[in-house]
Amino acid sequence: MPVAENHLEHALRMAADDPDLRADFYLALLAADVYIIGEAETLEAGEQISIQSWMRQDGGSVIPFFTSLAALRRALSPDDADCGYLLLSARALFEVTRGTALVLNPKSDYGKEFPADEIAALLLADADEAPQERLGGDVRQVLLGQPKVYPSQMIDALTTLLAKRAEVRTAYLALMHDPAVDARPHLLLGLRTDSHGDEVLREACALARDCAPPGETVNVTRIIDGEHGLSQYFLHNVEPFYERTWGARLKEMPAAGHA
Repeated sequence: MPVAENHLEHALRMAADDPDLRADFYLALLAADVYIIGEAETLEAGEQISIQSWMRQDGGSVIPFFTSLAALRRALSPDDADCGYLLLSARALFEVTRGTALVLNPKSDYGKEFPADEIAALLLADADEAPQERLGGDVRQVLLGQPKVYPSQMIDALTTLLAKRAEVRTAYLALMHDPAVDARPHLLLGLRTDSHGDEVLREACALARDCAPPGETVNVTRIIDGEHGLSQYFLHNVEPFYERTWGARLKEMPAAGHA
């Protein structure tokens, strides 16, 4: 008899079929408990744990984690069927495995790989600094422009996300090169919000990195009215790819197949 999928598995499947739902998946993931292969079934505060990693075909290591015990057991060989496991929050797992790649639900119909930099982006909301934020106080000279090849898929996914976030007023995209920091240009997403907005910056950063063209790096900054530097550049030189009034119209549009 098939095992019913839990909330996280449902969010994973929906996001795999519809990129516009990836932000919802990230939120579900960070709120969920997940299973990892280890040496105990319970995790006490302060306890030392041993997390099993697997070797990839390219020689690198990756830590598998799972949405349910059933998904974990599907991934095990008969020789490993009696191994121990740990249940902990996904957020705690990401914290203790910083710098390591992870893979969700290997050997299942729906799974996802998480490079170390994507894990770092998901955790930025809990960090002391805002997500990859450069607010323009730095006096270094940087080069700013528009990408030659516009990342339409990424922008479409971001527009769908931002339409659900009432605090976002406008959003912008630029190509930025800071020679003192970066060897090559990267995409820079600018968000102008009503409030401090760390949560939506984190969500947008994670989604943008997931949907960016292969090999592209994406950072995000908050746009603040009256500030010089990046905020001034976006507000005076770049057309927004999203405005809050558009989001209201998107919500009012009828679903496909309806009048």
